[in-house]
Amino acid sequence: MSPVVHYRLLTPLLLLGFVQVILTKRFMVKDASKTCLLAEFSAKFSVRFDNVAKKQAIAVFSLPEDAELSPESNCNNMIAPLLVVSFKNGYSLSMNFSRNNVSYKMEELAITLNMSDSALFLNSSQSGLFNTSASLNISAKLNTTYTCKNDSIIYMDKVNVTLSKVQWEALPPADDFSKIKTECSADPTPSSPPTTTVTTVAPTTVTPEIRKPTQGRYNVTSNNGTCLLAEMGLQINITQVTGSKTTIKVFNINPNLTQASGNCSKDHASLQLTDPRTTLIFHFAVNTTVSNFYLKGISISSRVPSQENKFEAENTSLHYLQTSLGKSYMCQAEQVLQVTPNFSINAFEFHVQPFEVKNSKYGMAEECQMDKDDMLIPIIVGAALAGLVLIVLIAYLIGRKRSHAGYQTI
Repeated sequence: MSPVVHYRLLTPLLLLGFVQVILTKRFMVKDASKTCLLAEFSAKFSVRFDNVAKKQAIAVFSLPEDAELSPESNCNNMIAPLLVVSFKNGYSLSMNFSRNNVSYKMEELAITLNMSDSALFLNSSQSGLFNTSASLNISAKLNTTYTCKNDSIIYMDKVNVTLSKVQWEALPPADDFSKIKTECSADPTPSSPPTTTVTTVAPTTVTPEIRKPTQGRYNVTSNNGTCLLAEMGLQINITQVTGSKTTIKVFNINPNLTQASGNCSKDHASLQLTDPRTTLIFHFAVNTTVSNFYLKGISISSRVPSQENKFEAENTSLHYLQTSLGKSYMCQAEQVLQVTPNFSINAFEFHVQPFEVKNSKYGMAEECQMDKDDMLIPIIVGAALAGLVLIVLIAYLIGRKRSHAGYQTI
């Protein structure tokens, strides 16, 4: 069994003569001479992990060019095709499909990660293989190609998978995609505007709002003055199940309609954000052993996505944003705060200090790992340019010296 792989350039980036691209890849699963599954997509992974310093970090990577069809892939008697894609050392992505008389569906996505990979999971406190999966119900009619041009985010334990430029077909009548298509609900038709609400039989995917949330500025004041400072743009992801109906909603917190309140003590602080439909509370705590603070809990009460059914969720055992006391936590890059399996927050331009605020000003900022990684690109580019200038200068001096070598003074 061997994969048929096609590459499509999605985002070319020219950098000093090198081209970095995000690729879609096509895989074909066959049983003898009969094709049971065709799949083409690109995949991006966002993995949250704790490092040995007990700080949370996020690794972001894409399905690489050398990803290949695993021998574990099979057709299961043309009833339940299984696609397993392996890459790097110990990584895999698998998709389980099933069929009935009129349709087929992708019902499970599973991921295996090698947490011992120090190149991606630097100083990870966990080693060995990590497995996680999500139950899905992405269905299409038989003899049609399922397509989804927009990004689809699938949430798992510690892992978010973003699938893009998706095409797949289980049990196709030929060795190529059918021309008739079943389009995902995230792709708007020309006559209808895009929507951020998806209703399905079971939780599947979500299309986030295209608009980036506006950064809000908040503070908490006690008898001794300002005790908590925060700046952040917040995007809420909620999955709500009512009977057999599942609604996935993504919406932004509007700082112009939001009131901030809270309280502070020596080792605990809270920030409550309230707008007409949502109350969001951040709980911070101090770890006196290592003299730092961290985000311990997040709770939400919201009338979104349904005015009739209030959504409520809470997790008080988080360990995000760990930072030294007296300093502030800063992260310009987008980060995902997974609170519960059906509630997460996309945070943008995050800056917070809940303890030891002096003169209503932030202390020295400790940057998140994602911002530090982003700084590596201009450093590498600068170093490459400096090296190029040096090479040109040396070549010029050598050439000039040789040009004078054939002449002698009379």
